[in-house]
Amino acid sequence: MADSPLNVLIVGSGGREHALAWTLAKSPKVGKVFVAPGNGGTASTSSKIENVPISHGKNDFPALVEFAQSQNVGLVVPGPEQPLVDGITDAFKKVGIPVFGPSAKAARMEGSKAFSKDFMQKHGIPTAAYGNFTDYEKARQFVQSASFDVVIKASGLAAGKGVIIPKAKEEALDALKSVMVDREFGSAGDEVVIEELLVGQEISILSLSDGYTVASFPAAQDHKRAYDNDEGPNTGGMGAYAPAPVATPQILKTIHETVLKQSIDGMRKDGFPFVGCLFTGFMLTADGPKVLEYNCRFGDPETEVVLPLLDDTCDLSDVFMAAAEGRLDAVPLTFKKGYAATVIMASGGYPGSYPKEHAISFGQPPQGTQVFHAGTKLDGDSTVTSGGRVLAVTGVSDTLQEALDRAYACVKTVNFEGGFCRSDIGFRAIKYLKEEAAASSAGLSYADAGVDIDAGNRLVDLIKPIVKATRRAGTDSDIGGFGGVFDLKATGYKDPVLVSATDGVGTKLKIAHEMKIHDTVGIDLVAMQVNDIIVQGAEPLFFLDYYACGHLDVEATRDFVKGVADGCLQSGCALIGGETAEMPGLYSEGDYDVAGFAVGAVERNEILPCMDEIQDGDVLIGLASSGVHSNGFSLVRKVVANAGLDFHSACPWTTGTDSRKTVGEALLTPTRIYVKQLLPLIHKRLVKGMAHITGGGFIDNIPRVLPKNIGVEIDASAWELPAVFKWLKKAGGIAAEEMARTFNCGIGMVLVVSKDNTDSVMSALAAAKEDAYVIGKLSANASDGESVLVANTSNW
Repeated sequence: MADSPLNVLIVGSGGREHALAWTLAKSPKVGKVFVAPGNGGTASTSSKIENVPISHGKNDFPALVEFAQSQNVGLVVPGPEQPLVDGITDAFKKVGIPVFGPSAKAARMEGSKAFSKDFMQKHGIPTAAYGNFTDYEKARQFVQSASFDVVIKASGLAAGKGVIIPKAKEEALDALKSVMVDREFGSAGDEVVIEELLVGQEISILSLSDGYTVASFPAAQDHKRAYDNDEGPNTGGMGAYAPAPVATPQILKTIHETVLKQSIDGMRKDGFPFVGCLFTGFMLTADGPKVLEYNCRFGDPETEVVLPLLDDTCDLSDVFMAAAEGRLDAVPLTFKKGYAATVIMASGGYPGSYPKEHAISFGQPPQGTQVFHAGTKLDGDSTVTSGGRVLAVTGVSDTLQEALDRAYACVKTVNFEGGFCRSDIGFRAIKYLKEEAAASSAGLSYADAGVDIDAGNRLVDLIKPIVKATRRAGTDSDIGGFGGVFDLKATGYKDPVLVSATDGVGTKLKIAHEMKIHDTVGIDLVAMQVNDIIVQGAEPLFFLDYYACGHLDVEATRDFVKGVADGCLQSGCALIGGETAEMPGLYSEGDYDVAGFAVGAVERNEILPCMDEIQDGDVLIGLASSGVHSNGFSLVRKVVANAGLDFHSACPWTTGTDSRKTVGEALLTPTRIYVKQLLPLIHKRLVKGMAHITGGGFIDNIPRVLPKNIGVEIDASAWELPAVFKWLKKAGGIAAEEMARTFNCGIGMVLVVSKDNTDSVMSALAAAKEDAYVIGKLSANASDGESVLVANTSNW
């Protein structure tokens, strides 16, 4: 028995809904497409499409459900955002009717701009700097003190008109007052988002999802201003084209990996999986794509321009049903080669007040065009205007210019009193394509290979003041030359020996990449070097860093360098140079690796360890760590994954003020730097040796400073095992011996001191606000015995 035809209910009345109905009606599997309430186009252009006189307010949901049940509707496709935010998807799902559209919880991504911005921040999705405000006075102070141009957004739904882009601070303050005090957008402006104005080209991407898989339409660019040359007031959109040439394959790959997949995964992990169309607006900035906003539905006029690009073999009803049933990965979303362009025909006066019920006359549309109705209705046998944006006229062809020519040729076949349209749709893309063609004929550049020299120069300008702050005796920490210069004589050493160290941060970087937190690993990088230098009795003098990436993200790199500078300030050494290497193809988008090199100096007679002085009876003092520091993260990441967590999960071991941290935030706590608190003890000759507890834990690091005939017994009950290590041990089922060989277990630095000097050292450390513990003692050791014994680990 053949499957019965699929009846579809589309909710809405605009050009978007007509385009959806037109596309779905082409499917041989679809019997009927109902549109509630529909418009003049959905009422008259196809025998398979039928209007339903039911609106889509929240009070209309029961009537819509009853109608769908009576007509054996097998799929519902809500168009506008308001019914989705009001919970129309949940209403239909309660009676078992599949819906291609997000739940009310997921629709908050559009329903509250404040909610969506906080979501982006939580999941490390690139977006503009921002603040959310419900208090007008606090919002006003934010605008006045902002060092950047701002955009003011009503947080709630404002029919696509709640965004104001002021040109000056006074204009911004006036706009803020109109939204929050004068209530220009009603309750939508009860909360506002004030964010940094991003500069670049804007694109929109419509992505379909079943909560797991993401499949996207070609990127589109629309035109918001009412008149040519981007002049006049903002509108809902006066035209669009796709694919947008500025959205290169590399940019689209970056967007998919760093935004779209992250967004869908983040919503699922946060408890509101997104099923439907996620409309994401992007600004293509000099630092990469950044999210402007999310919408929880198909865009308008973007829908009218991307749906005609679907390949003839792609059945949209199959795609929507697969998404609604959680199997989108089984149905391909495929497209024709070529371009589409849409021109909006609007009523005179739009976007202000405008007349209605003007008769529309239609001529014969040219080949390769389609007229979608938006603000129209039937009046007897005539079609008349009923809205501001009246028609969306789309042309499709092999080239963008031909698609535009077809659309404008079709516009000339339509007429209604007072109607107007922009005559320059696509002007940015045409200009871009001409420039690309000219550049191609001129030959390749370094930028064509993916290396942005200008971005590198911007980075140097940004970090110069950061680096300058680390200057000390011996250098002015000025960067930009071929090499860093340090004047050893200026430090006052009499008979110095230089001590150098080099290291990286290891797989802790994977967490920094995912969390988009880059400054703390800069501190880690410095700590790994300067702590290795101090254990030899040396004072760190200068530092150089190496940063390698596939694409230079100026802001992320600046944050990393700021972390390096912070580490240098903590340790008293100068950041005198570094190297930033952009290597497309070697590193994935968003990934980078780092390395550091440090040099210190020590008077010849103060070099540590003093092997000939270390003896039986000496005492071991441990200095507290800040957490895992920078070693053992391959095992840490394995434990986290096996525990069913990810780095965005709530941290299971933090308490108090840290209780709201995620796993990633807690693990990115930077490595402690022990330099300034230990140098006075070294100069007073109170320390015989020191061990930096890094990879290898106690077992492998402490023997490096001991004579061969000396061993050590550590009393693990002398300090409390920190919560992070207790959790790792329990969640990973890690033996105590493995813990002691892999992690620092709460002790980041170990000192060897004589028994007579123990009290003096402990007092000095306490005065430096250092948490220190007497953790063991040294004893004679047989040559074949274990050098380090860790006792009393039962409480671990």
